[in-house]
Amino acid sequence: MIGQLFDDGALRDFLRHGYALIDSDQPPEFHRDVCDRLDHIMESEGNPGNNILPRVPEIQTIFDTPSVQAALTRILGPGYVMHPHRHCHHRPPGAAPQGWHKDDYVYDQNVRHHRGRWVMAFYYPQAVTTDMGPTAILPGQQHHDTTAALAADPAAEMSITGPAGTVAIVNFDVWHRACANTSQLNRYMLKFQFLRMQEPTQTDTGAWEDAEGVVRYQWDWLRQAAPCTPPASALGDVDTALAKLQGDDEAARLQATYTLAGMGASVVPALVDCLRAEATLRAEVKIAKSPANPAGGNPADLASAHALAAMGPSAIDALVDLAGDSNWSVRATAVDVLGTIGRQTADTSSALIGGLQDDNFWVRRNAAEALGILAATDGAEDIGHVLQDEDWRVRLNGSGALARIGPPAASLAGKVVPLLADENRYVRDSALQTLRRFDSPEATDILLRHLTTSRWCPLTSKDSTF
Repeated sequence: MIGQLFDDGALRDFLRHGYALIDSDQPPEFHRDVCDRLDHIMESEGNPGNNILPRVPEIQTIFDTPSVQAALTRILGPGYVMHPHRHCHHRPPGAAPQGWHKDDYVYDQNVRHHRGRWVMAFYYPQAVTTDMGPTAILPGQQHHDTTAALAADPAAEMSITGPAGTVAIVNFDVWHRACANTSQLNRYMLKFQFLRMQEPTQTDTGAWEDAEGVVRYQWDWLRQAAPCTPPASALGDVDTALAKLQGDDEAARLQATYTLAGMGASVVPALVDCLRAEATLRAEVKIAKSPANPAGGNPADLASAHALAAMGPSAIDALVDLAGDSNWSVRATAVDVLGTIGRQTADTSSALIGGLQDDNFWVRRNAAEALGILAATDGAEDIGHVLQDEDWRVRLNGSGALARIGPPAASLAGKVVPLLADENRYVRDSALQTLRRFDSPEATDILLRHLTTSRWCPLTSKDSTF
């Protein structure tokens, strides 16, 4: 059923262009009721922010429809979860256009990995036309750090319009903005985020013969097939590819990333040298705030790191060595790439568990996330220790790692409990997800007792307090 509702062609289009438009299959009166409730809430209470879903719980119906679930499942795999950050983007008549930006990972400063572990969903509860301030995107530019392509071709911008009930599922890293609303109508767009919770498993899906570069690698990763290595004659010169990898031309850099990955183990030493130099020169630049990373980025988001990640298992030994480097930014990058590769070995686990004790919080944060991607059961106890880390990003990724490990880590439920009162709202929600995915009697009891106390009543408002 999932493959019929969101087939291989739809998935390939999503990987290439970074978006898919889905009909949420609800009757017109459903969307009218959502709009009426949003009008009332905005006028009488203001924007509820992350609480938009408990305030209007019927919105969950949109994400429970088979068409939307099928798309999310093909992209993120079974067991995906909704992130607690969601927002009602209200564009009243006369609203000015936004600047181009990418969403950050709700202050967590993730690496913008090329593999699909996050997406956003934009739901329009009313029909949206070009004059109503639609959300616009730059299709196919999700792996670029700037909007230089738009300057070269203004037609690269695409406004998302459609009838009431349209859901746009977009690559999390897509460039987007809200356009000006020159109409006399309110425009609502409800933004939600979703996360992959388990790595892909091998399927009998065929190769994508006419694809190349990043989309070819993404497709092969999703079907857990070894990437098809191009013939040596098609790969070109190593030095030329390395120069492009460090150049300013984003399209050439992206192509060089996967050209070098296709060259295999022979270029690992050169990429290691490149990573050391890039980490030293660009770590602080990557951490800084920018339109591509409004809350700041991750020091491991480096071109050389993406190339080593795409190379896969043949880079693991070198990355394990780099995880012990004297430079913190090299260590932070190495543990992140080991997680991205997603292939667990004894040496990988040891390097990542060691990263949890690092003096630098970026190394601890990235190591915790990586152990979660690997669902490393042998690291569960060590992950449990970082739930008390001084940095909330480490606590968040530690909890997220235990959630991905799931039932094998259920004995740690007691260590998760303090996070339910964490100073950071996203750590609190992550703790709820972790307890839910532990799926043990102890975790379920803790979860239900907490939710019974903290539940939101959608019928209660300042107009009806009891």
